[in-house]
Amino acid sequence: MKKTVKDSMAIDSQELVIAMQELEKEKGIKKEYLLESIETALVTAYKRNFNSAENVKITMDGETGEIHVYAEKDVVEQVEDEKTQINLQDARKVNPKLEIGDKAQIEIIPKNFGRIAAQTAKQVIVQKIREASRNIIFDEYNERKGEIVSGIVQKVDNNIVVLDLGKLEGIMPLKEQVPTEQYKVNDKIRACILDVQKGLKGAPQVIVSRASAEFVRKLFELEIPEIYEGVIEIKSIARDAGSRSKLAIYSPNENIDPVGSCVGQKGIRIQNIINELHGEKIDVIEWNEDPSIFIATALLPARVLAVDINEEEKSAQVIVEDDQLSIAIGKAGQNARLAAKLTGWKIDIKSESQFRELIEQKQEENSKQEE
Repeated sequence: MKKTVKDSMAIDSQELVIAMQELEKEKGIKKEYLLESIETALVTAYKRNFNSAENVKITMDGETGEIHVYAEKDVVEQVEDEKTQINLQDARKVNPKLEIGDKAQIEIIPKNFGRIAAQTAKQVIVQKIREASRNIIFDEYNERKGEIVSGIVQKVDNNIVVLDLGKLEGIMPLKEQVPTEQYKVNDKIRACILDVQKGLKGAPQVIVSRASAEFVRKLFELEIPEIYEGVIEIKSIARDAGSRSKLAIYSPNENIDPVGSCVGQKGIRIQNIINELHGEKIDVIEWNEDPSIFIATALLPARVLAVDINEEEKSAQVIVEDDQLSIAIGKAGQNARLAAKLTGWKIDIKSESQFRELIEQKQEENSKQEE
């Protein structure tokens, strides 16, 4: 028996229906979504291959795989354009219920369209598989924001480090790199997922960081079970990547020493984190709801004599012994800067001598005003 064009279209399409059913099971791509995409692509393919100016509607049966091509025409009293219009008499031969102003759908069987339709549908399916795979990977990594991943350095170029993460590449921009670290091709390094974006052509792009405070937070969660379990809470982190980090930690359980738990016996727990950070200094302090105590502790290793709090301005005047001033401020102001960031308070540090001089100056000014 001789096959018609319609028959060959159905046979090719039936294979596609089976493929779509498998994709729905394996990739989670809805068959209805694929059908809609294929039908849209088929209209474009029809117009391109047949140089058609007529309005075309193409449907594909999701169960049988049959493809139907319809010319859509406006029902009018007098036809001025045969490609887009049809008179009422002819329209009612297609559908007796049609009236002037309706749209008539006349099925057509274009020559050789079966082959074109099958090729187009396959192209769409390949494209949608690619898109679905990208979306799955995007969703997977988007849900993993903040997590630590391991990767192998593939390329170091224009201040950007590219990591092979397995399923895709991780990009570590200059600002997310630790200034004291050098990255070489084939190095295996760890970093945390900072963000996931859709790059060119929809491909997911993972931005990773070793310089963020979040990387330090996740390292503590990995190394300190009490933090991972929520028994100890990290209240805040301040970090100068590659140089020093300060963590404020807290436990509502009075029987737990949060600082001791993080440091570990003979410092073994925190040493693992320091090793990962290539020797970066880490100050672990206990958070306190009293800002005076919290600020004094945040300035460790300096010894603080007094803290005067201004609640309205959220600022603090800190007094230290003369020999503790440089320690409290730190090299290039690092200790004071990190303490301010950790606590969220503006901190002004004065030595005992400086504070006495200020008091004496104020007393002299007051005396002059009284005179």
